[in-house]
Amino acid sequence: MNADSTHRDKVTLVEVGLRDGLQNEAIPVSAEDRSRWFNGLADAGLRRIEAGSFVSPKWVPQMANTEQVMAGIQRRDEVSAEVLVPNSRGLESALACDADVIAVFTAASESFNRKNINCSIAESIARFQPVVAGAHDAGKRVRAYVSCVVGCPYEGPIAPAQVADVVTQLLELGADEVSLGDTIGVARPREIHALLDAVFPLVEIDRLALHCHDTRGQAIANIYAALERGIRTFDSAVAGLGGCPYARGATGNVATEDVLYLLQGEGFETGVDLQAVARIGETICRTLDRPNPSRVGRALAAARDDSADPQ
Repeated sequence: MNADSTHRDKVTLVEVGLRDGLQNEAIPVSAEDRSRWFNGLADAGLRRIEAGSFVSPKWVPQMANTEQVMAGIQRRDEVSAEVLVPNSRGLESALACDADVIAVFTAASESFNRKNINCSIAESIARFQPVVAGAHDAGKRVRAYVSCVVGCPYEGPIAPAQVADVVTQLLELGADEVSLGDTIGVARPREIHALLDAVFPLVEIDRLALHCHDTRGQAIANIYAALERGIRTFDSAVAGLGGCPYARGATGNVATEDVLYLLQGEGFETGVDLQAVARIGETICRTLDRPNPSRVGRALAAARDDSADPQ
C-alpha cells in the first residue's frame, strides 16, 4: 500500500497493554514492573503509552497504585504518558501525577454501558463534562473511547448511525480524539468501512483512532481496511494483552508486534523497534505465566531460539 504523502506514511500506535491489557489479566502486576515495562516500551520507540487508570481498586484491582507507576516513569518530552479516568476524582489523581493525556470512556451500546460503568450513555457523557473541562483547563488533551462500535454481547450488531450519534456527543463535549473500539472483536472489513462512512463526515480523520480486539482473528484485516481509508492512529497492546470482563469469550487487544509487522511490510513509518517490543512481550508473558498471543512475537522468539542453537 502506498500512502499519498510523507505525512500519510506515518502511523501512530497508542500502546494500551499496560492499562486495557493488564486490567483484564488474572495476575496483578506490581507498580515497579509496570513502570519498568513502560520505560522499556518508550525505549523501543513507542511515543503514546497508557500507564494505567485511576478507577477504584475495588472494581479493577489490577490498576491499583497507578500513581506509583507514574512516579516510576522516566518522563521524556517526546513520550505521552496517558491514563484513563472515570470521574472528577480520577482526574484529580491524574493531574497530580502530571499525566499528558486524559482518557474517558463510554459505549455505543446502552446495555454494555450499564454493565460496564452502571449508567446510561447520556449519563456517562454528562459525568465527563467536568472531567473534560478540568483537563482542558490544565492544558491536557482528552481522548474518548467508544466501546462496542460494531457489536455488543447483549444487543448484538450496533448500527453505524448509533456510533455516529455517540461520537457527535463526545465531540460536542470537547474530546480532542475519539478511539473507536471493536471491544468484542466481531468486526470484519465491511463493518469497518460502514463505520467509517458514518463517522468521517463528523470529524477530521486525524482525530480518529481504531481500537481492535482479535477475538475472531480479524483485527489485522480490519486495521488494513482502516489504513486504506486514511486512519493513521491505532491502539494495540504488547503481547496482545487483555480481554473484556463483560463479554464472554472476547480475547485481547490486537498485538502491537503483529501491527508493527504489518506496518513495516506496507512501508509505513512508526519509529518503533519491533524486536525490542517483542522481547518486552515475552517478559510480560513470563511474568503473567501465560502463552504469548502475538503470532509475530512467537515467531520472533522461535527464530531467536533457532539461531542460538548450535548446529
